[in-house]
Amino acid sequence: MSKVAKVFYIVVFVLLINTFNVHCQFQTERINFKSANPFSLSDIITNLDNQEEQKVFGKLTIPVDSLNPNKKYPLVIGVAGSLGWRKHHLDYMKIYQKLGIATFELNSFKSRGISSTVGSQDEVTIAAITLDAYRALEVLSKHPKINKDKVAITGWSLGGGVTLFSGWTPLRNAINPELEFAAHLAFYPPCFVNPENLIFTKAPIHILIGEKDNWTPAFPCEDLVNKLSENTNINITVYPESHHGFDSEEPVKRNEEGYSFKDCLFDLTAEGDVLMNYFKIPMSSPVLQKIGFLFCVSRGVNIGGNSIAREKSLVFAKNFMKRNLISP
Repeated sequence: MSKVAKVFYIVVFVLLINTFNVHCQFQTERINFKSANPFSLSDIITNLDNQEEQKVFGKLTIPVDSLNPNKKYPLVIGVAGSLGWRKHHLDYMKIYQKLGIATFELNSFKSRGISSTVGSQDEVTIAAITLDAYRALEVLSKHPKINKDKVAITGWSLGGGVTLFSGWTPLRNAINPELEFAAHLAFYPPCFVNPENLIFTKAPIHILIGEKDNWTPAFPCEDLVNKLSENTNINITVYPESHHGFDSEEPVKRNEEGYSFKDCLFDLTAEGDVLMNYFKIPMSSPVLQKIGFLFCVSRGVNIGGNSIAREKSLVFAKNFMKRNLISP
């Protein structure tokens, strides 16, 4: 091959690489919005207008298609667990971005100056973060680069609970009945409630959880799926020999501060009150919640990854979002 030909092919190759890089770049944007600080789900359903205002932010990452500058993108809103955003959470977000899906990292903890809720579960609650997620949806649905009809939600542990119960119709109706998520992918959520009202979204819900999870156990999730499956598009995958955080690359460790809910099942009223076992008193404040936990909660949980379950869940999540956000 002549030197001229070699130079020609090198130039063409460089141009192709540069074109690819331009075509596949991402832009990031901090999104600020107003939410509130409800403690309980009932605060949202029965008393939302009187909740303390809270400023919240998150990170929006959008694929930039240089060939189609007016394109609107599907979106996944991500919700971290009690330890905040971790590497394995971001692994999923990067997968979605490579599919051409925008992502939004909701920062409910940092917005409130909190780094972890592992030892208490009362500084930032499922109720507060669920409201944050819907307020984010309201703002992002108006973004010129986002397809408001193709916005999914995913989350891990505490964020998995947000992902699951953002599909509960009484909550959605109280916050904004005009908006809904297109899909819900919940990783090891707290399912240990018995809802009086079994009406959930018609959008697909899928739970991924470990067989050996003693933080948010699998069997209440299986029971909940069975209760809802007749009228709800809900399914569950239980990974064998897997603990809480099975999709992490970290080894399984003991966390002595974490609450184990393996012996708990709380009634959830249609008004959003989570009731103590035996006394049926609403756990509507941090003090009442601590009292309620005394009847069934213990300290000490296992958390860490299972390489087989991790790989399977990464593949499942990719296909779930492709099916629900990209496929016609």
